[in-house]
Amino acid sequence: MRVLVVEDNEDTADYIIRGLTQEGQSVDWARTGREGFLRALDDDFDVMVVDRMIPELDGLAMVRAIREAGNTTPVLFLSAMDGVSDRVDGLTAGGDDYLTKPFAFAELSARLQALTRRPTLKKEETELRVADLVVDLLRQKVSRAGRPIELQPREFRLLCYLMRHTERVVTRTMLLEAVWEFHFNPQTNVVDALVSRLRNKVDKPFDAALIHTVRGSGYSLHA
Repeated sequence: MRVLVVEDNEDTADYIIRGLTQEGQSVDWARTGREGFLRALDDDFDVMVVDRMIPELDGLAMVRAIREAGNTTPVLFLSAMDGVSDRVDGLTAGGDDYLTKPFAFAELSARLQALTRRPTLKKEETELRVADLVVDLLRQKVSRAGRPIELQPREFRLLCYLMRHTERVVTRTMLLEAVWEFHFNPQTNVVDALVSRLRNKVDKPFDAALIHTVRGSGYSLHA
């Protein structure tokens, strides 16, 4: 487990770091909220321990900032502020757990282990983009080079599948399962026909083709 400790008090930081290191964990230490913010975005950590009252950028502001930047690493807040509203503020800011000072190391360790066992929520996918081709998944809109492209529902599903597998070869069988939900070969050319229709809308009006035929295998979408 790799842990980032954001704590300006050297005694508290040393206590946490020594305990986690003895357990075999890898620990990095940031002394300010700004340093913690930069370290959190630059490196991959399994969990973070963040004190609320840290200089330059307080703990609440730091965690809000990394959440806005798309970082979903679990955060355990440490604080001497033990009121209900204080704990609520920590969780609302993006924290996953809240431990008040003074604390027992055994409890801190157990809480960190529990946090790393939780599944991390992935940021919702809202857009697909390859070169100048863009799919807005929320509005189900497609455009290329800024020009809107009208697609039928099955054409849209086919394009999304190809874009999610950019630069990979997708076979006709894969497309039948993903787009038509067929788990057998209907012995028709429905895949080729639909790809042809999609090409007429996505590639033909533009200078460069994005959908390519891979002879004997299937198709691949790439710039």
